[in-house]
Amino acid sequence: MLRALRDTARLVHAARVLARYDALIPHEVARSVPRSLKIARALLGRAPMTNSDLSAGVRLALALQSLGPAYIKLGQLLATRPDIIGEETSAALAALQDRLPPFATELAGAEVEAALGAPLAASFVSFEEPLAAASIAQVHRATTTGDPPRAVAVKVLRPRVEIEFARDLSAFAFAARWAERCSAEARRLRLVALVDTLAASVAMELDLRMEAAAASEFAERTARDEEFRVPAVDWERTGARVLTTEWVDGIPLRDAEALAAAGHDPKKVAVLVVRAFLTQALRDGFFHADMHQGNLFVDAEGRLVCVDFGIMGRLDEAMRRFLAETLAGFLARDYQRVANVHYEAGFVSRVHPAPLFAQALRAIGEPVFGRRASSVSMAKLLQQLFDTTRRFDMELQPQLVLLQKTMVVVEGVARGLDPELDIWEASRSAIEGWMMQQMGPEARLRDAAEGVSALGRLAREFPHLLRNAESISSMLAEGGLRLHPDSVRQIAQARIARTNHVSVALWIAAGALAVLAIGLI
Repeated sequence: MLRALRDTARLVHAARVLARYDALIPHEVARSVPRSLKIARALLGRAPMTNSDLSAGVRLALALQSLGPAYIKLGQLLATRPDIIGEETSAALAALQDRLPPFATELAGAEVEAALGAPLAASFVSFEEPLAAASIAQVHRATTTGDPPRAVAVKVLRPRVEIEFARDLSAFAFAARWAERCSAEARRLRLVALVDTLAASVAMELDLRMEAAAASEFAERTARDEEFRVPAVDWERTGARVLTTEWVDGIPLRDAEALAAAGHDPKKVAVLVVRAFLTQALRDGFFHADMHQGNLFVDAEGRLVCVDFGIMGRLDEAMRRFLAETLAGFLARDYQRVANVHYEAGFVSRVHPAPLFAQALRAIGEPVFGRRASSVSMAKLLQQLFDTTRRFDMELQPQLVLLQKTMVVVEGVARGLDPELDIWEASRSAIEGWMMQQMGPEARLRDAAEGVSALGRLAREFPHLLRNAESISSMLAEGGLRLHPDSVRQIAQARIARTNHVSVALWIAAGALAVLAIGLI
């Protein structure tokens, strides 16, 4: 009972903050919501006129940021679910700034001492003021003890952040359970599972040893990449609440003028960003999923350097093979094959006729041929494919959604450096290598070597292999694996339009919070 009252009080506070930003029941949909929600909106108060010029998604992002760490993380998770909140709101939340005022350096030093079990001076000869502060942790520059001393970056969790997260996550779970009991739509959207996903993600981020392990694995996988590097982890000075890595002397990608002044061509850096991301995702199946400008630097040797490994994405071998065969089918304009790949993977139910699904895929692929390559957005191409498959009851694939959302950020970073970037040309070498690895004869021989079952699969797929190999070989003979020069772009403009400003899912959450609020007013 006490926990329920505490959860309710926290939800009421959140509801009032959301109302002040006109983000709980936005005015764009206020006339369409049930009468009970209109009453709740009136009781919670009106938003200041200063918010009237902002979109509903931007107002929601600002409100979540003001509510603190757990709500910022909730917003980041919702940004990966356009199927729940809509494209416009998803885009606004994707830009959510995860920045808060720093806590005192003295407190950070105390946290380091507690985590490492030794006085601060035993680990560092200097420990500077915080350079960046986010919802969960902040970063300090320091110099290690020992000979020779080394410059390092020390990431320290906020004091009591676990307690704050636990309280807010408890309130989220309470609201989700209540909503699912009262609403079939909430059950369809699996709000309880959404909160569970958030809790699991936060638990990983609150143990900095997990981030250190991700950085270490990432460094091993990219060790041979001459134009990319990952800062080394200092395991001796790393614990559950403290992460120490080598210091990066580099120019942040947000400063194109500084890059140019240092002799780095921003256009070449833009290409490097795109190729690095695709190589990691497709070759390794392990990619940095938070590649915004603040996490990317160029060092003196011109190498791209990543920091902050709290959010990483993975694509298993089956998913990468699915993507390879899907892309090969589109390149060969074999839409029936693309449809078959979706059915074989179990992504689309066979209650939908395969010819009809192939027709929908043709609507994606055919407009690509004949378009200028300079207008292509790979992220939007993926998004249109997801939108189309959703119409055929394809369940959301978390691996692919994170890949697509990261691609949006990567394209934004790259085009910030080069507004005229040809995304296909930038991607070509990474995709060509991946396609040959996944679809070429060597890949099939590897499959055969794995056993009799793989040999059987090879025999089944042999006609498709010959057809796709012939198309790909022809392209390679003509100068490289590529789409028609005017190909891929129209996909970016063919996305299925969404007219609702805010998803009905937000109305359900708003109603739940509002009714709870009314009960305590």
